[in-house]
Formats: sequence, C-alpha cells, structure tokens
Amino acid sequence: MRLGFLGCGTIASAVVRGLAGKGHQITVSERSKAHSAMLAKAFGDVTAAGNQAVIDASDVIFLGLLAETAEGILKELAFREDQRVISFMAGADLCRVAELTAPAEAASVMIPFPGIALGGSPVMVLGDTALVGWIFEPDNRVFALQDGAELNAYLSAQAVLSPAVRLVGDAAEWLGNRVSDKAQGEAFLRMLVSTSLQASGCAELIDALNTPEGYNQRLRLHMEKAGLRTSLAEGLSAIEH
Repeated sequence: MRLGFLGCGTIASAVVRGLAGKGHQITVSERSKAHSAMLAKAFGDVTAAGNQAVIDASDVIFLGLLAETAEGILKELAFREDQRVISFMAGADLCRVAELTAPAEAASVMIPFPGIALGGSPVMVLGDTALVGWIFEPDNRVFALQDGAELNAYLSAQAVLSPAVRLVGDAAEWLGNRVSDKAQGEAFLRMLVSTSLQASGCAELIDALNTPEGYNQRLRLHMEKAGLRTSLAEGLSAIEH
C-alpha cells in the first residue's frame, strides 16, 4: 500500500519504523527534516518529499501534525477523493479532520505509542478500525473506541504510563544504591513489571501478589494508606475535563 506521512515527529517516525520493510511504499514529509532524512537513509522503502508530493504519492495519508497548526498547513494542500486519512491528532475529531482534508475520506483517529516501532504495542482507534487493523495488525493490537467521549477517557487513562514509569524508575534508583550493578537492577524491574502485566489481568495479579505480610502486600498497603489510589483517581478526573 502507498502510505504517506504529513509531519514526521517522534511518534510518526516510530510508526514509520514499525511499517518499514512490510511491503509498503512510504513517503514522509520533510517537515522535521532530521527525522525524515534519517528514515529515508535507514529504509529503502521510505522516501522524503514535500507535503504536496507526499499526498500525490499516497493512498492512505497519516496526519502527524499539531492540531493547532494543522489548518494553516493543510489549507495549502490538495487531496483526492480516493484517498483515506488517518489522523494522529487527538485534538481534532473525525468531522474536523474531514473538513481539513476534503475531498479525501477521514477514516480514523489513531493514537499510537512509541513502542509501535518494535511491534507489540496498543493502538487506540476511533473510526475505521478495519483499515488500521489491516495496516498494523498482527504486529500490534488495535483497541476500537466507540465515540469521542470514549477516546477522551482512554487518552486520560493512558496518562498512567508516565507515573508508572516514574514509580519503576524510582524503585530502580533505590535498588541501584544497594546493589553492585545498577543497570541490571533496573532491567530486572522493567522486565518483572512488563511480563507480569502481560501474563495476567490486574485484579488477578494483585490477588496473586497478596500474600499476607509478603513484600508486595506490605508495600501496596503502605502506598494505598498514603493516598495512592485516591490521588490517581483525582488526577485522572482532573485531566479528563
């Protein structure tokens, strides 16, 4: 498939890396020249070009632009009726994407994460999930969303990633001050958390780690008493609105 990327920042670059070598013809915009040049050099099926050239060469176009600057960029470009647009812009719903890219079809709003570069990443999708699934699965997993309110809730909840990483990072720092190999300690904790969550649902995992007076139970209860769960719920509700 002929795929085009308008905007080539960190997330768009990760998506391109995940798709390179999969049989697509990929054209990336020269907006963020450092990223586009690097991708074109690294992959034989990736070409860097100007914005209109990206559109002209593509059947499916990904919008990796900032929502607040997209209108000024897109109003200068001409799309075709036979094209489909997948937007990474969480701040623009499908109706807005349709307005900005007419007469092309606004197919989906898709929220990828950096891990998509290597595969095994979740992908949130509102709209045409079949199209996104055809392009990205089975290397990744598409999570279909029902409407804008659900997208907003998912976007708010996914923000748990940063504090979760902070938590693991701080535990790794604590461990690193007590062991001979600091890097090994962090690698151990990252692998422990990621594989454990992959293997089990949260409720089941907490139950399995709930040995009375065990290390896991004692630390969890200490943090819950300190207000961890209440603070998390308040924070999520605050960013949702």
